[in-house]
Amino acid sequence: MERKWADLTSDERRDERFKQWLSPDVEFNSPEAEKAYKEKVTRLINAIRLKQPDRVPVILPAGFFPAHYGGKTLQDVIYNYDELRQAWLKFLRDFDADTFSGAGGVLPGKVFESLDYKLYKWPGHGLSSTVPSYQFVEGEYMKADEYDALINDPSDFWMRVHVPRIFGALEPFKKLSPFTTIVELPFAFFIPLASPDVQAAFQALVEAGKETAKWLVVVRDCSGEAVKSGFPSLRGSIVKAPFDTIGDTLRGTQGIIMDMYRQPQKLLEALERITALTIESAVSAVNALGGCSVFIPLHKGDDVFMSDKQFETFYWPSLKKVVLGLIEEGIVPLLFAEGKYNKRLEIIKELPRGAVIWQFDQTDMARAKQVLGNTACIAGNVPTSLLVTGTPQAVKEYCRKLIEVCGKGGGFILTGGANLDKGKADNLHAMTEAAREYGV
Repeated sequence: MERKWADLTSDERRDERFKQWLSPDVEFNSPEAEKAYKEKVTRLINAIRLKQPDRVPVILPAGFFPAHYGGKTLQDVIYNYDELRQAWLKFLRDFDADTFSGAGGVLPGKVFESLDYKLYKWPGHGLSSTVPSYQFVEGEYMKADEYDALINDPSDFWMRVHVPRIFGALEPFKKLSPFTTIVELPFAFFIPLASPDVQAAFQALVEAGKETAKWLVVVRDCSGEAVKSGFPSLRGSIVKAPFDTIGDTLRGTQGIIMDMYRQPQKLLEALERITALTIESAVSAVNALGGCSVFIPLHKGDDVFMSDKQFETFYWPSLKKVVLGLIEEGIVPLLFAEGKYNKRLEIIKELPRGAVIWQFDQTDMARAKQVLGNTACIAGNVPTSLLVTGTPQAVKEYCRKLIEVCGKGGGFILTGGANLDKGKADNLHAMTEAAREYGV
């Protein structure tokens, strides 16, 4: 009798997700592509499990580089989905890494533009057409006295307070009645819908949905072609650390720093509320989209942003709960430790063995291997500056040293310290060559 998901241990659930990852429901382009796919997935699984793979896996830190490599600007592919498809498939054909980073990171500019999105600037909208990336617009999008509203009803706060602030076209949503006003005849909710500006806001959402559908076709085409060609995807979804959710897009950097001093208990209460929602959303996304990993970029937890005491009070407890919640569901958290985590290593090792991936940016990789090597798979940290300005020989030498230090006994993935938007194609090829020459 087949056991139910609820009866499986976290290890058994992870094994089931690995099995699905290893044998996707697709028709490969050739027997060779199927063989290559299974070899790459097996290599990554062994690295995650801290086993010795046939060689060190390599993940190219491509970022928006496929646009540049395909002779396009980021503005071109943001607004023209055919050019997005061409650029990403060209990159797929010309580079042979162990994973493929899909086109989903190139967000549809027409959608954001039509909704008057205020959190980002991008090429063609606030930035020059030659800029190769997005720019986040720092701001206080949640006021210091609004914690109770967020804690008591996060969905209502998001819908009627936050969304009207970050989408100009949806500002009329602040007129809506709460969805939690439960009565037999909900006319209090219907009355605002009679306003022309509220109707226009809903219509803007409908049009944005139609445009998103066009974008999704291309994103799915690229991802599907990658798998059929023998390239797995590691990431199934993306979430943030709860502290970053509040500190990035709600209170802003200045706001959350002030809150740590002025209203620490209210901040901790909000972090606890966000934690449960983060786990739920991540698990739902992975179950819907497939994959076995959730990418978690850590924006404000590095050594220089806050003290050790603040990290252990405000950042790590809620993040640890998210990580453990994902592990319980058999999902592999891929934590991108932006900046330096040299002082955090002894703290973050408090996780189940062989259940997570730590990708490091500027952390001392020798020390990371020493502290985490028996606990977690580590990845990193070829500098973006080297990939942009260095030579292939210099890149290979840097990778060789990384592999010698971190690859012993398995549990290491060669990748960048950050993503590449522009750079030298030969240097990315040098990374894959280094893994094949030195990583066996």
